[in-house]
Amino acid sequence: MLRPTRSFFIAVVAFLTLLGPSLLFAVTGYTKGRAVAPFTPQFKPGDYAWHPEVSPAGPVVVLVSLPDQVMYVYRNGVRIGRSTVSTGTAGHRTPTGVFTVLQKKVDHESSIYKGAKMPNMQRLTWTGIAMHAGQLPGYPASHGCVRLPEDFAAKLYTVTKLGTTVIIADNKSSPVNTTKPGLLFSGTTTTQAGPMPAGFTWTPEKAPNGPVSVIVSTADRTGYVFRNGVEIGRASIGGVERLSGTHIYAALATVDASGKRNWISTASVGGRAPNLPDLANKVTIAPEFLSNARALITPGTTLILTDAPVSDRTHSAPGFNILTTQTK
Repeated sequence: MLRPTRSFFIAVVAFLTLLGPSLLFAVTGYTKGRAVAPFTPQFKPGDYAWHPEVSPAGPVVVLVSLPDQVMYVYRNGVRIGRSTVSTGTAGHRTPTGVFTVLQKKVDHESSIYKGAKMPNMQRLTWTGIAMHAGQLPGYPASHGCVRLPEDFAAKLYTVTKLGTTVIIADNKSSPVNTTKPGLLFSGTTTTQAGPMPAGFTWTPEKAPNGPVSVIVSTADRTGYVFRNGVEIGRASIGGVERLSGTHIYAALATVDASGKRNWISTASVGGRAPNLPDLANKVTIAPEFLSNARALITPGTTLILTDAPVSDRTHSAPGFNILTTQTK
């Protein structure tokens, strides 16, 4: 009997690759991925661009656009990566919101779908949502996870850490220009004339360590501070009633000429981004709360300005998404 030669196997693999990622998945289990030029106008399923050398250090922010089925990776405000993804189907929709990486495992097997391998898994919730290598057929096909090309998943794994901010947005806007939302919590912010919101709570002992996020909700007229997914403080806030939509920012490692920290606007959904200097001039907030929150701002801190109420899931336990438009 004739035995297949090495050349035969090489030819088969090359043929399968030409047929596309869906068939290659049937053989390997995952879409391998293909590196393309950063400004390639049209990415095909499995395509990605990866250039971490353009920004070697600083906080990492990951943004996933569900309509575009694309992931963007920023480090210190500079885009270092872009990749096609496959997210949840209509019946298993990937939740939107602001997440932090809770767990990382190079070799992981799903505890929900027995036998399902998830290489380079990065957990976003304790209820089964993660980023990992998988099949990318060119449309949403997962049970809620964010599937990545195998090669890109391994590269992304090397630049993230526990606490890295991951934003999953149901809009078509990628991160925009660096701005200064931190004025709301900067050293120059003071209470303004007008009625002062009364009362605040501050209990940092509930979560002594972990990534920090700040939410200003106009629906609640409240500012919240979370550490490691646990609420450690809240205060009434006035002067932000006209805010529309949800606007998300991440603190950078750099500062401007006056010593104020730079921030990157990572997503803006459902309204025009506010004029932050004007907004800062209108804010009224308890000075002690402002001082406490200001002291926690470090590179990677997430700031969210929204006209939506803070979800009840926020208060349930560490590890849930900080803000979500979906309820269960």
